[in-house]
Amino acid sequence: MHADELLLDAPLVHRLIARRFPAWAALPVRRLASSGTENAMFRLGADLVVRLPRRPSAVPDVRHEQRWLPRLAPVLPVPVPEPLGVGEPDEDFPWPWSVYRWLEGRNPVAGAVERPERLAEDLGAFVRALRSIPPRDAPPGYRGRPLEERDEPTREAVAELGARVDAGAVTALWEEALEAPGHTGAPVWAHGDLSPGNVLVDGGRLRAVIDFGTAGVGDPAVDLIVAWNLLPASARDTFRKAVGAGDAEWARGRGWALSVSLIQLPYYWDTNPALVESSRHVIAEILAEAG
Repeated sequence: MHADELLLDAPLVHRLIARRFPAWAALPVRRLASSGTENAMFRLGADLVVRLPRRPSAVPDVRHEQRWLPRLAPVLPVPVPEPLGVGEPDEDFPWPWSVYRWLEGRNPVAGAVERPERLAEDLGAFVRALRSIPPRDAPPGYRGRPLEERDEPTREAVAELGARVDAGAVTALWEEALEAPGHTGAPVWAHGDLSPGNVLVDGGRLRAVIDFGTAGVGDPAVDLIVAWNLLPASARDTFRKAVGAGDAEWARGRGWALSVSLIQLPYYWDTNPALVESSRHVIAEILAEAG
């Protein structure tokens, strides 16, 4: 059964909770709006949130977070999702799911970031701390492979977009990123999807980072994408210094940001306006920077 065929609503979640975690059965359930494509989120009472995969492709990420978040959380400078309950498949829902502690904060909006320099420093500290975690037995990151392995799908996306992007300009920037020396050091942990939707802020400070389904080890440059999908140009150098990224890593990070956005844009053009807007923003920022 495909996840989109399931009725993911509050009554379903209430039944799942009552059966698996009866101590929480009396808590109210409310679905949360989200631009995410893989999971549905439901607020459970005041302090909890239930996260369920929407399709089979998201199921491995559930198990991934349940295994690795307890190892990562103690080292990181801000809270991350804390698995408090593990739901197993049953007659109402065919895949594993999780209950997490609710994390306070809101998603920042690119182009309207409060205290961008401070946020850049916080994000840099988060990336450094994640990279410091020993990679022993760690899984490969979803986006941790060499950048050149994305060459074909990136060029295909540019061709599909046609006149909706400046094909010559983005292709030149992509080829520039491919020319940057690759990562030669030991693999390190990376979140893999540092985007506005996976960052929580309050008062201009980083308060939490969520959605670790893509986390793993590989080329650390992938976590530099936040410099373009969230931070304004004025704060990028602060972030770069906080992370300690050299020229080659920075160029690969820009290439990651460009590739992710170019591939997302045609794929979600008619189905996910928030991701389309974000992708267009990233491409515009990189073009302006190169300008």
